[in-house]
Amino acid sequence: MSITRINTFQALDDKVDALKEFLTALLPTILASPGCRSCQFLQDQTVPSRMVIIEVWDSIDAHHQSLQHVPRESIEEVKTMLAAPPVGAYYR
Repeated sequence: MSITRINTFQALDDKVDALKEFLTALLPTILASPGCRSCQFLQDQTVPSRMVIIEVWDSIDAHHQSLQHVPRESIEEVKTMLAAPPVGAYYR
């Protein structure tokens, strides 16, 4: 049975476009990760600074393994665009 990961992001008002560009650029890398079944980026149409990435994985472990390939610099870069820490949870 697969697991769905929903990640929510809140951009700083002056970083909405930068965050959207950054997150959408990650999609091919996420999709290429072993165990990833799908990955989708969505932007709130009422409040454009709110964004989500919805990922479907073979398992939670597969998702955790994919995070080992995220460069530390990328994590630091995205922090400069966020109004609050991202929130993520697993759903079945």
